[in-house]
Formats: sequence, C-alpha cells, structure tokens
Amino acid sequence: MILHSLLIMLGLIAIAADMHHYRRMQREGASRNRRIFFIAWAALTDSLPIAAALAGIALRDNPTAYILWAMWMFWAWMVTVFPRICYFFFNALRRPKTGLVLGAAVATFQVVLLVVAAVAIVLVCGATEGRSSLRVEKTEICSDRLPAGFDGLRIVQLSDIHIGALLRPEKELRRLVDTVNALRPDLVIFTGDLVNIRSSELNGTSMPQLARFRAPVYSVTGNHDMGTYIEDTVAMPPAESLAQVIERQQQMGWHVLQDTTLFLRRGGDSITLSGISFDPALQLMRHASGLRSDKMEAAYRNVPDSVFNITAVHLPQLWDQITESGHGDLTLAGHTHSMQMKIRFFGWQWSPAVWMYSRWSGRYDRPGSTLYINDGIGSVGYPMRIGARPEITLITLRRCS
Repeated sequence: MILHSLLIMLGLIAIAADMHHYRRMQREGASRNRRIFFIAWAALTDSLPIAAALAGIALRDNPTAYILWAMWMFWAWMVTVFPRICYFFFNALRRPKTGLVLGAAVATFQVVLLVVAAVAIVLVCGATEGRSSLRVEKTEICSDRLPAGFDGLRIVQLSDIHIGALLRPEKELRRLVDTVNALRPDLVIFTGDLVNIRSSELNGTSMPQLARFRAPVYSVTGNHDMGTYIEDTVAMPPAESLAQVIERQQQMGWHVLQDTTLFLRRGGDSITLSGISFDPALQLMRHASGLRSDKMEAAYRNVPDSVFNITAVHLPQLWDQITESGHGDLTLAGHTHSMQMKIRFFGWQWSPAVWMYSRWSGRYDRPGSTLYINDGIGSVGYPMRIGARPEITLITLRRCS
C-alpha cells in the first residue's frame, strides 16, 4: 500500500507541474494546436504510475502479470516525465535553454539505456531477449587442499532465476538447461532465488525444463524463495510457499541443502559440499555489509576443516563468516545481479552495485579461499539487464602444489 501511495503521489506531482506549465503556455500565447498536443501527451504519460497503483490496489494480490506490467509502466513514466519536469524547473527560473539542454540530456540518457537493451531483443518483443542472452563465464580454481580424485571437477553455478519475472519461461529455461548440459558439468550448484514471488511459479511449464539437467543439481534458498513478497498471506502463507518451493525442487530431482553438509566422493577421495539457506532474520539487512547468520553452526556441525569444502550461499556478504569458520575453500553466492547494469572495458568493470556491496560480481580471492558471485539469470525491479547479461559460470577445480 505504501508503494501504491508513492506511485499516486508521483503521478499527482507530475500533473500539478504540467498544469502549471499549461497556464504558462496560455499566458505566453502558445497556439491552440500546441496546447492541445501538450495536454494530451501530459495526460497520457502522467497517468502511468496512477494506473499501475490503482490496478495494484484493486487486485487482492500481486500476480506475475501485474508485476511485469507495472515495471514497464514505471519505466515508461521515467522516460517521458523526468525530462519534462527538468525543463519546467529551469524554465521557471527563466533559464529555458538550460532546461532544454538538461531535459534533453536526461531523455537521451534514459533512451540510450532502453536502446542498449533493445539491441539484445531483436528476435523477440520487449526486453525478453536482452534478459535471456546467456553468457558463459569460465574460471579455474587451484588448491593444494583439493584431493587428486577431484582434479578437473567441472562445476556449473547458476543463481537468481526469478521464474515469475521471465516473460517466456519455457523458452528461456529450455535455452538455459540446454546451454548448461552442453558444458558437460559434473554437478550444478544453484545459489538461491529460484522463484520471484511464490511457489506457483514452479509449475507445469517451468518444472519439466528444470528437471532436464543431466548433472546432479544442489541448491540453497534465497530471500525471494521465502514467500516474503506475497501480499495475500491468508491465501498463501509464506511458510507454505517456501515448503512448496523446496518440495517442488525435490520433485525435479534437485538436492536442496538446508543448513547441512554432504560428502562428495570420487574413488577413494572426498570433499564436502555445504549449503546455507537464507536466514529470514537478515531480510531487512540483505543488502548490508558485515552480515552474520546463525545458520553456520548447523551447516558445519561435525564437518572437519581438514577437508576441501565448497559452500553454497545466497548472500555474498556472509563470506567473511564462512572463512572465519575454517570452511569455504570455494564459496558460491548470488543475490546482487550486479544491479542488472554493468559497464565493461578491457577487463575493467563497474556497476551501481559498488554503492551497496564491497563484493558484487565475479571472482574474489584471499589466501586459501575463493568467492565467486554469479550475476544471476532473471531480473527484479526493472525488466532488463544492461551489460550484466544472464550468467552461467563454469568453474574447473585444479589440484596444485
């Protein structure tokens, strides 16, 4: 309800600004046709956030179709209204040329973002292709603690699919699974946020595709899997949704690691694989640094720190606590998405994620431990990925002296 009120307020502010400018046009003697065009364009664009809010209020819950539509309405409002408001402000200060330049700059910046996404969606409408144009990142991790039997182990890491935010789930998931299978991994590790809002996103369309991985799949839960974003909690309690998310993964043949560790064996050698589920106590602080989870003790109970350990966790901020426990030779995490916006230039990369996370994408090394943060597959908040294409990570383990 707070979000709906904010959307209505934004729409009303834009309407007030347009009415003020319309009166100014009348005083300055603008032509009738110009005034009619302005008021028609203003009415159309100002109504976008209000329409999204009223639709949300009318609905008992926030179904997937509404979430997708509302995200696009908000994006269209930003592109069309922000430049206009910028011009109005400077025009009121008797700096109309400055207002035109800055308004054009704002519009150009937003249009460029939209065009960048559009380049990736030539074959499909909207931002679908831009968000499903997969990239495979490959890296080798060397450790003298790795047993000889696991030298050359191929791990595919996936994260943050957010099924409910996919426009064409069956097509996108089929492409994802086919790409992973072609890499011939020994195991697949998924680091949370399989669904976007609720368990029903794992249905007869998505589950058959996700059951086609040829390698064993091990997964942990993320904050979106917890049912936290369900509004109609009477019809679907979050705990029930979470239980169904876990149960349906198991029906697909996935192994859900809920604060536990298992041994992987090859010949006479073994390593450990630990999974740390999302801690609901961290929900409000999920973007903060220096997080600590009470789930570590259960995950590593009776696990010898002398054995090479892989830890799967959703939040990368828990890496410090993992390494302090004497585990996590390799830690795999997701969550950040690189905020779905990344600039790459000759090996250098930047994202707005740097304003929120000290470690936000890719590989991080310290003596005896490596963290890899996968950029994820799906999207949240705004329906596109700019530079931060959906990622499949292929990690090869090597024994080194």
